Amino acid sequence: MSESLKSRLGQDELRTFLAVARLRSFSAAADLLHKSTSAISYRIKTLEDSVAAPLFQRTTRSVTLTPSGEYLYEKASQIFDWLQTLPDELKQVKEGIEPSFNLVINNLLYDSASVAVLLAHLAERFPYTAISVRRAVYMGVWDQMLYNGGHLALGVPGFDSLHDDFLTTPLGSVNWVFVVAPGHPLALSQGPLGSDDLRVYPAINVEDTSVHITKRTAWRLPRQRELLVPDMQTKISCHVAGLGVGFLPAPIAGELSRQRLLVERPVVVGRLPSPLALAWRRVGAGQITAYLREFCVARDRIIQPFFAPIDPLI
Repeated sequence: MSESLKSRLGQDELRTFLAVARLRSFSAAADLLHKSTSAISYRIKTLEDSVAAPLFQRTTRSVTLTPSGEYLYEKASQIFDWLQTLPDELKQVKEGIEPSFNLVINNLLYDSASVAVLLAHLAERFPYTAISVRRAVYMGVWDQMLYNGGHLALGVPGFDSLHDDFLTTPLGSVNWVFVVAPGHPLALSQGPLGSDDLRVYPAINVEDTSVHITKRTAWRLPRQRELLVPDMQTKISCHVAGLGVGFLPAPIAGELSRQRLLVERPVVVGRLPSPLALAWRRVGAGQITAYLREFCVARDRIIQPFFAPIDPLI
């Protein structure tokens, strides 16, 4: 881009162009900007000469954008909006608020309605931060933190950090209950179920989303088939449909049992509890990280629904 063109694309030129484009009128833009119509026309003509393309189709009754004008309108809107918010964004950075923030949530804790409530709260408190929420499974939570720019994670596996770049604080553990559909052959069997009873049927598991870290299997016996699904809700639906067997978090299993959608059955060898922790970056953590950490420690009502499957530490 020539130095001449750069000088013609300042805020005044963009503001004038956008006003005419939005109002579809030179006179209306002049009133809005407190300029004469001739001054507006001159500024637009100068801009068109600078970009070497007509930006408006003019008739005695209307003003419409040309293809070049449509393209500039899209780009200029983005630029002007950014220029308008830039001072506030810079102030936010100065105050230690992350300009972008990646929140990772373990699939075991993920609840879409609660995510929406949390995002609305964060958007009101930190309006200039671009927030991303990612759902991950098992070691995929650590994978997001280590390799995909995660700032804070709800529910990394284990209580201890997997890497020195991150700090953790324990949240509690998920306790597991073995369940089958009411019509499943194991639903009416007598006594605790042994491995030979269980391995006849597929183990329903949510697939680990890790890309760089070795994937792990939640629960499966030797020589047992496995039915892999993408999320907890699908796993629950498969259990209810009687497609296999496996474990669910105790609160979820209890609720589905009360609804008579699933039956809890004792097993000889159960699944060990799954410890989960809150994890965040050791260096560069800002106000949003600190804010969410306080939310989690205090079990604030906005964050509390995420921890429903967890038995807290005593």
